[in-house]
Amino acid sequence: MNELYKAQDALNRRTLLKSATGLGLAALGLLEGEAQATPALRGKGGKVKRVIYLFQSGAPSQFELFDSKPTLEKYRGQNLPESVRKGQRLTTMTSGQTNFPTAPSPYAFKKHGQSGVELSDLWKHLPEVADELCVIRSMHTEAINHDPAITFFQTGSQLAGRPSIGSWLSYGLGTLNKDMPAYVVLTSKGSGRPDDQPLYDRLWGAGFLPTQHQGVKLRNSGDPVLYLSDPAGVDRGMRREMLDELGALNKIKLGQTGDPEVATRISQYELAFRMQASVPELADLTKESAATLEMYGPDVSRPGSYAHNCLLARRLCEKGVRFIQLFHMGWDHHGGLPSAIKGQLKDTDQATAALIKDLKQRGMLEDTLIVWGGEFGRTVYSQGALSMDNYGRDHHPRCFSLFLAGAGVKHGVTIGETDEFSYNIVKDPVSVHDLHATILHLLGVDHKRLTYPYQGRDFRLTDVYGELVKPILA
Repeated sequence: MNELYKAQDALNRRTLLKSATGLGLAALGLLEGEAQATPALRGKGGKVKRVIYLFQSGAPSQFELFDSKPTLEKYRGQNLPESVRKGQRLTTMTSGQTNFPTAPSPYAFKKHGQSGVELSDLWKHLPEVADELCVIRSMHTEAINHDPAITFFQTGSQLAGRPSIGSWLSYGLGTLNKDMPAYVVLTSKGSGRPDDQPLYDRLWGAGFLPTQHQGVKLRNSGDPVLYLSDPAGVDRGMRREMLDELGALNKIKLGQTGDPEVATRISQYELAFRMQASVPELADLTKESAATLEMYGPDVSRPGSYAHNCLLARRLCEKGVRFIQLFHMGWDHHGGLPSAIKGQLKDTDQATAALIKDLKQRGMLEDTLIVWGGEFGRTVYSQGALSMDNYGRDHHPRCFSLFLAGAGVKHGVTIGETDEFSYNIVKDPVSVHDLHATILHLLGVDHKRLTYPYQGRDFRLTDVYGELVKPILA
């Protein structure tokens, strides 16, 4: 036997020994039914069945939306005090500035609902669901540039290659509906800045987990999923026969190698066949009532819009999809912020509020968690010139805001405080790992026990960090 065959034979034996009692059989088990978290994964949460993550790519400014700083007006145009900045790092976009003029937000804030949650006047529809919101003003992250920051929020690491949060949940909890993926992704472009930071498919990838756990992206035009329609001359019966023959060959290969990726291939072919029947019905909005369509706003009938995707998210919930992620681009406002952010709110405000109301009136908010937020915050100082009606803000990882709503979290509360300049956190800091740990807890999973062996160590979404954000837990 030559050296190539020896190496191949050794690899096949190692793969078989590793997978025959573990991932290989687990993947085959997914063909027969729903995977459930083992007792080892279970935490004490479990109020949430599904998550809708409304990721606002580009980083919304906390000053204009959630974190009111009325005293900043007296500092207008003044250089940010060094005692506030404390020598913290700058991006290359503002590191060359000779001064850092303080830029107060021109928008007023008001308290809304019985709870008194404070929101900017830019929001016209979100105040209608203020009593459902759990606002965190004290988020912080490690990354200062978009790609590593977005990657960190999705995977718990700034370096590409780790599994996304939706993939971890698919791996740990399985699917609620064998006719749909456990993890679905939708994308939309904002009108505030149409040429914003790009998104990459690896953000919803499975990393080193079996590839059956990667997110399935629904397209914004044509068939929602590529090759959803059979070619001319191929009917369902013929497709079924083809898959049966192919499946038989793949099962022989799986028995020879124990390779989990072969089991994934079998599983995904079967899922794709079932999706050919389930996805067209999902995408058909003609059965939605006129009142529902009106609630989501005028863009709801335009495929690829944020409003359209929010309604699809509700329909995906009804079909048992466990993790639904909407990426909405356009929040990277280094200049022209007052005009650009209004465009973003026009895209997102009404549809976000409608999604919360829609889920609640259908009794689904009781077991659905909604998360809304971006990858970091924005600086108090202006990037470039500051005028009374125009300015921009640079990246700021030290503190920013997001909100949650729905199952497992307190309603109508705001936690965390920042200093007078929303530059540093002064109370209840929450890291990205803490947020991830809390989301997993609400799904009934102990983040310290959801692990996967890879390259000689056990990996997890929260790495070696993460504490539950107990003040927000209901």
